[in-house]
Amino acid sequence: MSSAAEQEAVADQYAADVGHDARRAAVPSGTARVAAPAPSVWPGSSTPLGARYRVGPDGVAGTNFALWAGGAEAVELCLFDPDGAERRLPLGELTHEIWHGFVPGVRPGQRYGYRVHGRWDPWTGARWNPAKLLLDPYARAVDGEFSLPPEVYGHVRDWPDQQVADTVRDDRDSAPFVPKGVVVHDDDDWADDRRPKTPWSDSVIYELHVRGFTMRHPGIPEELRGTYAGLAHPAAIEHLTRLGVTAVELLPVHQFAHEDHLLRRGLTNYWGYNSVGYFAPHAGYAATGTDGQQVGEFKRMVRALHAAGIEVILDVVYNHTAEAGEFGPTLSLKGIDNRGYYRLQSDARRYADYTGCGNTLHVVRPQVLRLITDSLRYWVTEMGVDGFRFDLAAALARSMHDVDMLSPFLAVIAQDPVLRRVKLIAEPWDVGSGGYQVGAFPPLWTEWNDRYRDAVRDYWRGALPDVRDLGYRLSGSSDLYAWGGRRPYASVNFVTAHDGFTLRDLVSYHHKHNEANGEGNRDGTSDNRSWNCGAEGETADEDVNALRRRQLRNLLTTLLLSTGVPMLVAGDEMGRTQGGNNNAYCQDNEIGWVDWSLLEESAWRELFELTSRLIALRHRHPVLRRRAFFSGRPHADHGLRDLAWFTADGAEMTEDDWFASTTTLGMYLSGRDIPGRDARGEPVVDDSFLAVLHAGHEPVAFTLPDAPWAERYEVVVDTGMEEQREEPGETYRAGTTVTVPPRTVLLLRAV
Repeated sequence: MSSAAEQEAVADQYAADVGHDARRAAVPSGTARVAAPAPSVWPGSSTPLGARYRVGPDGVAGTNFALWAGGAEAVELCLFDPDGAERRLPLGELTHEIWHGFVPGVRPGQRYGYRVHGRWDPWTGARWNPAKLLLDPYARAVDGEFSLPPEVYGHVRDWPDQQVADTVRDDRDSAPFVPKGVVVHDDDDWADDRRPKTPWSDSVIYELHVRGFTMRHPGIPEELRGTYAGLAHPAAIEHLTRLGVTAVELLPVHQFAHEDHLLRRGLTNYWGYNSVGYFAPHAGYAATGTDGQQVGEFKRMVRALHAAGIEVILDVVYNHTAEAGEFGPTLSLKGIDNRGYYRLQSDARRYADYTGCGNTLHVVRPQVLRLITDSLRYWVTEMGVDGFRFDLAAALARSMHDVDMLSPFLAVIAQDPVLRRVKLIAEPWDVGSGGYQVGAFPPLWTEWNDRYRDAVRDYWRGALPDVRDLGYRLSGSSDLYAWGGRRPYASVNFVTAHDGFTLRDLVSYHHKHNEANGEGNRDGTSDNRSWNCGAEGETADEDVNALRRRQLRNLLTTLLLSTGVPMLVAGDEMGRTQGGNNNAYCQDNEIGWVDWSLLEESAWRELFELTSRLIALRHRHPVLRRRAFFSGRPHADHGLRDLAWFTADGAEMTEDDWFASTTTLGMYLSGRDIPGRDARGEPVVDDSFLAVLHAGHEPVAFTLPDAPWAERYEVVVDTGMEEQREEPGETYRAGTTVTVPPRTVLLLRAV
């Protein structure tokens, strides 16, 4: 059909044939139980947004409700009794497009939602439908599970002509099928909490899933597994502290919903990148209850991690919501003001999709920007978190269409007195045109550096054409980040993330094996840059398995010796596998959960111990966690460079060497002239180290650089050994030629 008018005419003709209005459903309204009349609603206040319990005028306790609903004609507050009976209260006060009212006697634990009245005209982007109960975008707790029967869609989902189905309004009541917001207390005092405030340069991030990390842990009581309380349990925290990480980065814990296509296959959105409530901790991860108890449980988790010196970073999804595109459900924003919250195409019936998830929040609009920044401040000030990793951050940085590093979102973050002080990590891309923005985010921001991931993977699988890119990645990616006052810690270095192969699978599979996802193995990337070491998947060949374990040691050692902020993924330190599934977003089972029994096997316990030792080494030596980029120039006093590169013959690399195909690289880090001073104003002086990275499949003779670089060298780490020695290891005189085994990292201290 060539126009909206023609499509509408077809729908109207179909309606005439069957005898009803095409803009309204062919089904009757729902039959939800209605409770006795509610008390009167006082005017209340338009600020703050959301449901806030307080003592009102004349000392009367109750809850103030405030909802921004631009363009709406009326708003009803819906209160639900424990038996599900509904009371509807019109909010008669309207201030700057905010509908508000104070309801005496409404206390914490009250379940509620909204019905918003307005025009139904999808052709212009208007999708108001008061038959749909809507979740308050500012709800601080959510009770109930999202299911997706036809009643939760604003349109008639099974309309005969699917091309226009989203234009036909469904008048069935959705209240019995959707979760409700919960009024909560705002009385927590964080005075006794001590945030770790770990400097970026000292940080080691550990990406984990609250449920997946705790579900199989034998030291966590069964009733706490899969929950915030489980992550706060001493057994979980003991693993983190033994490993030595400084921050956990939690996969999404905002309230999220599951997609219909997954539910129909008996699966769920395990990762949670499908947010619907930006203030509410996901109720499914609560052990103590969902009538507001999840808020306190989350706070106790944060306190426990802080007490162990571990920061909490949230992976947040503000780029899209669970309402998908025009054929998606009506759960919250779509029914409050579709045109106000979402980016729409010139054909306003359609959504602009820079996320690959059906919709994109219109962050340029003040009310959307307010929603996001209010949410961020809430999680910092009232929930105690220390930072955020922004999923598809480029989508948030778009102005009208293009990514703009002067966009309202980035400008607001930069000047906000709360948010500019916390850790900010960008996933610096989205799926739209011009969306790849690695290295482009402004100061204050760090970024997931996928160029680091690709270079390190390619080097250790023998597919890097030259070592130029690897040199930049190992030394902090100055080609990407040495501008505008940014520092090496702007680069969050990672080899694996939740999205893709685990580290063990990276060296065990050449191809993805996502059959369990039910999508014909079409989902997930095919560009894995992996090498299976000679056999696809699990094998009894001990030579292959030994090589795989060595490659794991190489990858982890490279990551933890690189300048920048290292990020590990939960379980990689002990050989977790997903059986070759590189897109386990829907696998809430043994595929996606950490298998703690691995620590009972000596090989994987050795890998854990090596990882812990490398992290401890990093913490002890500031030369491994520099706060400024290397200069590469000789020092005036002693003539040494702060960073030098060597070929296997012990000579400094020339320009031609960088363009040559080589599998051996020596990196010398000088601890004599580290920029900056310590807390007492004293110069920072450290040991110097030589790292020899050899990715070849044959041994190589490497000549250790002679004076003035060192007089002798002590072996600190040798990944060619299954069991690592306690340092110091063997000692070699400078100028000695040593044999480096195939596919090995040697870390030597220069003496």
